[in-house]
Amino acid sequence: MAASTDTQNVTIRLTRRTVRRARVLAAQRNTSISRLLAEHVEHLVGEADAYDSARRQAFALLDRGFHLGGQIRVTRDQWHER
Repeated sequence: MAASTDTQNVTIRLTRRTVRRARVLAAQRNTSISRLLAEHVEHLVGEADAYDSARRQAFALLDRGFHLGGQIRVTRDQWHER
């Protein structure tokens, strides 16, 4: 997680069992529960941002279209003649 002076505290509610297990997990990783949660939330937000960016790029490609190298030699009306 990048150091930032523009941070805000958030309060969450967890079960006692979850808090106990989170303390152990945080200690194993030599960090705090707060840092553990912050890094996880930052990761989730980063994934969502990356997905949104990729989605916008994909739609831009679709709007632009793809040239597949072929040539249209027959008009639509010719295809649909009866």
